[in-house]
Amino acid sequence: MSMKREHGGIQPGIPLGPLTLRLPFIHYRFEFPDYLQGLLMCTVCMAIIPVLTGKLGMSFEIALAIVIFNGTLYLAHVTFGDPVVPGWVTPAIPLLIAYVETFAPGVERMQALIAFQLTFGLFCILIGATGLARKVVKLIPNAVQSGILLGAGFSAIMLVFKPGEGLKSFDSFPWTVTICIGIAFYLLFSEHFKRIRNKNKALYYLANLGMMPALALAIFVGPLLGELSWPTYSSDIFTRPDFAGLFRDFTMLGSIPVPPLSMFLTGLPMVISAYIVIFGDVIQTQALLEDAQKYRPDEEIDYDPNRSHIIFGARNTIMSVIGPDISMCGPLWAAMQVVICERYKHGPEAMDSITGGAASFRMGTWTGYFLAPIASSVKPILGVGLASTMLIQGYVSVRVGVLKARSFNDLGIAGVSGAILATRGAAWGLGAAILLCLLIYLGSEKKYAYMQEEPVFPGNPPAKRLAEVKSSEEKLAA
Repeated sequence: MSMKREHGGIQPGIPLGPLTLRLPFIHYRFEFPDYLQGLLMCTVCMAIIPVLTGKLGMSFEIALAIVIFNGTLYLAHVTFGDPVVPGWVTPAIPLLIAYVETFAPGVERMQALIAFQLTFGLFCILIGATGLARKVVKLIPNAVQSGILLGAGFSAIMLVFKPGEGLKSFDSFPWTVTICIGIAFYLLFSEHFKRIRNKNKALYYLANLGMMPALALAIFVGPLLGELSWPTYSSDIFTRPDFAGLFRDFTMLGSIPVPPLSMFLTGLPMVISAYIVIFGDVIQTQALLEDAQKYRPDEEIDYDPNRSHIIFGARNTIMSVIGPDISMCGPLWAAMQVVICERYKHGPEAMDSITGGAASFRMGTWTGYFLAPIASSVKPILGVGLASTMLIQGYVSVRVGVLKARSFNDLGIAGVSGAILATRGAAWGLGAAILLCLLIYLGSEKKYAYMQEEPVFPGNPPAKRLAEVKSSEEKLAA
C-alpha cells in the first residue's frame, strides 16, 4: 500500500537534494491499466532498431540491447521525482542522422555520435544543476511557447501524412490507421463517451486502458484489410539482446577510441539544435501538466524543469558510454504523456497520482522489451502505433498551444512561427517567434507578452472535471 498523500499536497517521497526518490508500492500506487498499455506500446520504442542497424551497422540483437538500456533509464524520471513519460528527442533524429552520416561508417561515425551525446548530456546537466532551466522557461513569452507547441503539433501530423515516410506514412495502411485512431480519439477525447462511460462499468474500465484497445484492434484489423501481416511467433519466451557485442564493438568500453577534441567541437551546432528541440519538449511537458493540474485539486503536481534537465542529461551522458543512441534521451513522450494526463483527469479512482501512471506505463514498456511473444504480437503494428501516437500528440499540442496564447497577437505569432518550425526546423521556428515578438510587442509594456490570465475559449471547462474528481473521491472514501 502506498503512502497516503495529503489532499492538495505533493506525492510522498524522499528528498535527495534537487531530486526526490519515489519507489513503487511505497510512495505511489501501481496503476495496472497503464502497465498494460506499456506492454503493448513497447514496440514503438523498438522502432529505432532499423535506424541503428542501417546507419551504424549494428545487428538486431545489439540494437535491442541499446533499446533496453535506454528503456531502463526511462525509469529514472519517476524514480527521482519527475512525473513524466520520457521518450526520444524525436524531431532531432533526422538532424542527427544527417550529421553522423557526414562521417565514415564504422569507428569514426561511432566516435562522432559518442562525442555529440556526451557533450549534449553534460550541457543539459549543467543547465539543470545551475538552475538556469526554470529561469529560461519563465523568460519565454507566451507567444513563443504557443508557437513551439503549435509547431510540434504540425510536425507530428505532417510526419504521418507526408508521403515516402515508410511505416510512418498514412498511405501505407490508411484504413487501419483511420479505424484505430478514430477509436482512440473517441475513447480519449469524446464528450459523448465521457457521459456514457460513467453509467457503464465495462466502458469505465475500457476508458482506463487509453490507447491500448485501439492498438490491440489493429493487430486484427490490419491483416483482415490486407494492409498488415499477421504476427509470427517462435518458441522463444524471452528476447536475446547482445550486451557483450555492444560493449565490445560499439562503445568506448571496447574497440571505439575516445573521440578527438575536434569531434566535440564539430558537434556543438548539433548540440544546440537538439537542445532547442529539448527546450520545446520541456515547455510542452509543463503545459500538459499545468493543464492536468486544473482538474485535480487533490494533488499538487511537482514538476521542476531543472530536475528534469539533470535526469535526462544524466541519461544521455550514461548512454554515450554504454550504448550510444541516435534516438537520444529526451524528457517527454508527448503522445503517451497525453494519454496518462487524460486518464489522470478522471480522478483519483482512475489514477491516484500522475507519478503512479507514468511509472507504471514505463514499467510496462520495460517488461515488454524482454518478452518475445509480446514483441512478436505488436511488431506488425509498429507503423500504426507510431502514426497513432503522432496524431494524438499533434491534436493535444495544437490544443494546448492555442490555450497558451493570451491574445490575438499571440495567436498570430504562434501560427506563423509554428508553421515555420514544422517546415524549416526548430531553430528557424524559434528564431521567427522571437523576432515576431520583438517587432509586435516593441514599445508596449512587458506584461502584454507575459499575461497570466486564461483566455476565454468555449469547450470543456475545468468545472466539469472537478465535479468528476469529487465524485471519484467520494467513491474511494465510501
